Amino acid sequence: MNLGLRMKLFFIPIFGFVLTSTSTAMTRDVLSGPISARLIRVVDGDTLAVSALIWPGQHIDINVRLADIDAPELFRPKCITERKRAGEARDFLKHYVGEQITLKAVHLGKYAGRVIAKVETGAGEDLSTLLLRAGLAHTITDPSSWCPKAP
Repeated sequence: MNLGLRMKLFFIPIFGFVLTSTSTAMTRDVLSGPISARLIRVVDGDTLAVSALIWPGQHIDINVRLADIDAPELFRPKCITERKRAGEARDFLKHYVGEQITLKAVHLGKYAGRVIAKVETGAGEDLSTLLLRAGLAHTITDPSSWCPKAP
């Protein structure tokens, strides 16, 4: 057996273990909250930049994606209608989100540097629910497009 094949056979099980261990750890790491946070800015219709209080006197600035929903894409829309709806979703959040918010059920997202969480306004309103009711988001399992179907 040549050296290259032996190396592949040696490393494949190790990489498989690391990937499995990492994904298992990520699915277990959930902070139930509540975690107090201050809004820095609304990024788009389903993402906020926040400063979260993680320990007394310790804040972390991080992007938080709203759990369980998918809003229209602002930065890479598939059509002009999606771009318009994305702006409406962003503006809706700007209107409803106060400076102080609460994060619950916080866990890692699939993109580095961002977490997913249930986010509540200072009045205790769930932002994902508000966006769904306003027709500015779909549930995460809804494959519907924001773009009109071609004739």
